[in-house]
Amino acid sequence: MAAAVLVHFAVTAVHGFAHARANVALSPGATVFVFWVVVIGPVFGIVVQRAALPRGGAWGIAVMFAGGLAFGLANHFLLPGADHVAHVAGPWQALFGMTAAALALTEGFGAAAAVWCATRAVRQS
Repeated sequence: MAAAVLVHFAVTAVHGFAHARANVALSPGATVFVFWVVVIGPVFGIVVQRAALPRGGAWGIAVMFAGGLAFGLANHFLLPGADHVAHVAGPWQALFGMTAAALALTEGFGAAAAVWCATRAVRQS
């Protein structure tokens, strides 16, 4: 789990860099969501999982990754807008698109791994 969260955090940082360089701004609500659910949530979940509540932390990570996946799929690939991979212009489009796809992969894998860890923790209890 920790490796999945760490890789996701790194991809998120590169995607944020691509956002900034491509001048793709988020709304205030989207910024709050991304900060708390995509960036902070999985890291906090690892802390909770390791420190006190293995099952609760894993479920928290699963929820955060699933929320980030839904948000990213909608905004990067489904809904028209400045955050859609096809609408990013210029030299940053490739990095933006690759990192958007990598986020979807890390969030999908991370959510599945977190559910597996949470259900495994239930059986071990």
